[in-house]
Amino acid sequence: MHKVNIDHRASLIRENLARIGRKILVMSNKGGVGKSTIAVNFAGLLAARGLKTGLLDIDIHGPSVARMTGQEGRAHVSDGKFIDPLEAAPNLKILSMGSIMKAGDAPVIWRGPLKLSVLRQFLSDVNWGDLDALMIDAPPGTGDEPLTICQLIPEMTGAVVVTTGQAVALMDSRKAVNFLKQVGIPVLGILENMTSFCCPHCNKEINLFKTGGGRRAAEEMGVPFLGSVPFDPAMVDAGDDGRIYALENPLAPPSAAIKAALDAALSGIKK
Repeated sequence: MHKVNIDHRASLIRENLARIGRKILVMSNKGGVGKSTIAVNFAGLLAARGLKTGLLDIDIHGPSVARMTGQEGRAHVSDGKFIDPLEAAPNLKILSMGSIMKAGDAPVIWRGPLKLSVLRQFLSDVNWGDLDALMIDAPPGTGDEPLTICQLIPEMTGAVVVTTGQAVALMDSRKAVNFLKQVGIPVLGILENMTSFCCPHCNKEINLFKTGGGRRAAEEMGVPFLGSVPFDPAMVDAGDDGRIYALENPLAPPSAAIKAALDAALSGIKK
């Protein structure tokens, strides 16, 4: 019976994935680099272009996509067998533990096997429908969640590695690239986030972290460099308030950089 259930779930996963076009993983090997912010804005930009887009948050312990898209606390509709993702915006569906858990501040204290089972359900028991793209926001690191999702989606289109410019983050970004190469996922590029901040008083650029390291890491690892995204405090406010920064501030330098990075990543996808 257990094998039958596993086989049935694997069949559902194949059926769901067959209806999804590009499947793009956004990851980092270090927390605090703004990876979820990039994933949310990538998904929002794709949806705004008229593409049917899904945004899957596979961070079980520290989900943030629900909050950042204004869906925290909203209930999913389910028929008892399948769950519907939430409509965060026109053409944008999301699924996150942040919307599934009723108490937003309740910790998820799960061991590996239970987490792996939930990730399978995210792909098999969710009515994603026909999607042009599925953006997947992974937790930091190269452990259970990113490894499992790469195994469950062997035809993953590619992955974007987000980093900041300091040496510690760059060291971890190299590990993320090597992880992707080992599991056979195309590396669409490295994106350096939060590179500089324009002082509102003197209008001078201030480097919050070291800059240029993302480009050097990409060159050393032989993968594309997707560009640098400057820091804007308004982006923090947008994420906290459930608004997508790049859609509300299309002419802002960070939005232009995120859009350019997305276009560069898409252009690197093999036909």
